[in-house]
Amino acid sequence: MPVVLQPACLDRPVDRVVWDWNGTLFDDAWLCVDVMNTLLREHDLPEMTLPHYQRIFDFPVETYYRRLGFDFAHASFEELGTLFIRRYEQRKWECQLHRGARDLLNALAARNIPQVLLSAYEQSTLDQLVSHFALDDYFESVLGHPDHYAAGKTERGRRWAAETGEDPSRFLFIGDTAHDADVARAVGAQCMLVEGGNQDRDRLAACGVPLFPDLRGLETSLFGGAIQPD
Repeated sequence: MPVVLQPACLDRPVDRVVWDWNGTLFDDAWLCVDVMNTLLREHDLPEMTLPHYQRIFDFPVETYYRRLGFDFAHASFEELGTLFIRRYEQRKWECQLHRGARDLLNALAARNIPQVLLSAYEQSTLDQLVSHFALDDYFESVLGHPDHYAAGKTERGRRWAAETGEDPSRFLFIGDTAHDADVARAVGAQCMLVEGGNQDRDRLAACGVPLFPDLRGLETSLFGGAIQPD
């Protein structure tokens, strides 16, 4: 029988969880830095560290490229984005799930709480990675992006929420960026954020939603309150 979670840090109960992928479940921020530094070197631009990346990364991703100093008059965003993705895809298998990710997915599944994956990652590649880590059975839906330019996921999230016909205020979005909080707000859902992904603590803290240092801390909060039968 499904259960309803009531974490003390949230205003409403939770009966459905919507996950972000990159940076939240999938530990790939370090690879994003490594691959982007190859592009920066090739364009005679300064390389960056992981903390710098976490300070400036944003959606839409085109904004982030501009902050890095790329001049789209010399190389278009589409060209740069395609090259980045090609190199990222060649190395994505070097990445693993974040510590605690599988345990948290298991804990939610054991309580029959529906889980959804909503990502700005290109759909076919997202499907490939979910299968690679044997996560297919955890998610009732895997919602990716039609291309690899990562423009955002607000409209996709709105459409999905409307299609469920359920009360979105009882959905919990879990992510690693301010964009995840924005999407949750646009949908009318609740949100929790976790550090260690694509944006730093200061930017996440400014979102005004519960923030945790890692998935272990989030799990403790999520299951620390009463668990009620649905």
